[in-house]
Amino acid sequence: MRIGMVGLGRMGMNMALRLVQDGHVVTAFDRSSERTKKAEGLGIKGAYTLEALASALPSPKAVWLMVPAGEAVDSTIAVLKKGLAPGDIIIDGGNSFYKDSLRRHKDLAAIGIHFIDAGVSGGIWGLTEGYCIMAGGEAAVCGLIGPIFKSLAQEGGYLRCGGPGSGHFVKMAHNGIEYGLMEAYAEGFELMKASGYGEELDLKNIARLWMRGSVVRSWLLELLETALSRDPGLSAISGFVEDSGEGRWTVKEALDLSVSLPVITEALFRRFRSRQDDSFAEKVLAALRKEFGGHSVKSEGE
Repeated sequence: MRIGMVGLGRMGMNMALRLVQDGHVVTAFDRSSERTKKAEGLGIKGAYTLEALASALPSPKAVWLMVPAGEAVDSTIAVLKKGLAPGDIIIDGGNSFYKDSLRRHKDLAAIGIHFIDAGVSGGIWGLTEGYCIMAGGEAAVCGLIGPIFKSLAQEGGYLRCGGPGSGHFVKMAHNGIEYGLMEAYAEGFELMKASGYGEELDLKNIARLWMRGSVVRSWLLELLETALSRDPGLSAISGFVEDSGEGRWTVKEALDLSVSLPVITEALFRRFRSRQDDSFAEKVLAALRKEFGGHSVKSEGE
């Protein structure tokens, strides 16, 4: 199958390469001409403008977007649709907010262009292991892209979740769950490191152990084992933790629907706290303990 790929970052490049390796013809564009040149060296056809990418594809044209959520998606679509015609397809494989995907589906449908929202999980390992793809859109349109989904996904790793927006909604919930899982692992390993057994425990081996029959086994544990193998104390890593936006969307959606998500919410807030070297909230706690109980406090610089 012929398809266009917009965005050759860590995910987009590997996805384009996986498609080429499975016999598809991929024409790719990236704002960085260096990335486009690199792609050409890997057997991917290069396009140096969005207009050139659209004109290089046969009809019906299919273009997969792997660009940051928000304005980047809208601006890319605004340029692309000038080179597309009714019956052509745009797939957004980034982490877009599902309500934005609903809007984009409606706007493109008005000019006859199909839109599929596809949440993708698998990270940098997807090239070799395959991806998990959560798609939203009309069943017939998703069917047209079936060979692409099949090539990208692990066996059993593709699902049309429902109508427009559903793919990105499911991916939003997926990432919220991911926040909670990561936080639970982080707290458990911090407890073990702080314990009286801390010097004795090999956290890398514990992560490996838990992958053998434990009810908490997961791919995240495998990744943690790898990280601890490289740097047992994680001394080269800052505790500053960003969030991609999907955790926030998950919590906001829970508020709108009056659904209780205490674990995911706290995991998100913990990430916010990680960015404060000297939290004022902790200063308030220390001051209150001193005032009501006479507990000692540390001065700045101690």
